[in-house]
Amino acid sequence: MSNECNNMNNISICKLSPERLDDYLYFFEHVAHTDNKEWDRCYCVNFCSDHNAKIADILRDPEIRRTYAIKYVNENILQGYLAYYDGQVIGWCNTNDRKDCLGCFGWQIISEKTKTIEESARVKSVFCFTVAPAMRGKHIATELMERVIQDASKDGYDYIESYPNKTESDMYYNFVGPIGMYKKFGFEQFGETENRLIYRKKL
Repeated sequence: MSNECNNMNNISICKLSPERLDDYLYFFEHVAHTDNKEWDRCYCVNFCSDHNAKIADILRDPEIRRTYAIKYVNENILQGYLAYYDGQVIGWCNTNDRKDCLGCFGWQIISEKTKTIEESARVKSVFCFTVAPAMRGKHIATELMERVIQDASKDGYDYIESYPNKTESDMYYNFVGPIGMYKKFGFEQFGETENRLIYRKKL
């Protein structure tokens, strides 16, 4: 698994894989949302290809969400990166091929009434950042974003796309990442939906 990790500033950024399933589950069960019970044990399942509106209702049960999360990780459907500090998972970024998530429940929340434009370009979407409460404000999302850009470029993507909120929100609903971070990495506004902006970076 070592070749799937980058070490930067004492933070290890590792690609999610079935071998890291236990770390992933532990993070969402004991670390990620200890200060926000509304999203307790979310497992970030909204943003992957198999999670559509038809099953959204049954996944309100955290035990069922857990079962689906295990399936999604083992089948490489749920994709992204884990951030480690001192051997412990302290952050997560959900990122996937845009075309693989056009039917997912999370995409419906982003796009709302806006018609999705089909295109031939390869687009890597950044959907979510989750950072342990004790590690917030320490640029963990920035470290994760650097790895996403590095791998997307290496994997032949044309663009990276993100979906920050149009209006200021609290830290919990800012899971999509702040506009300032995207601008720092050279993203520019590409479009918008009812409640989200669409930012892109050309690779």
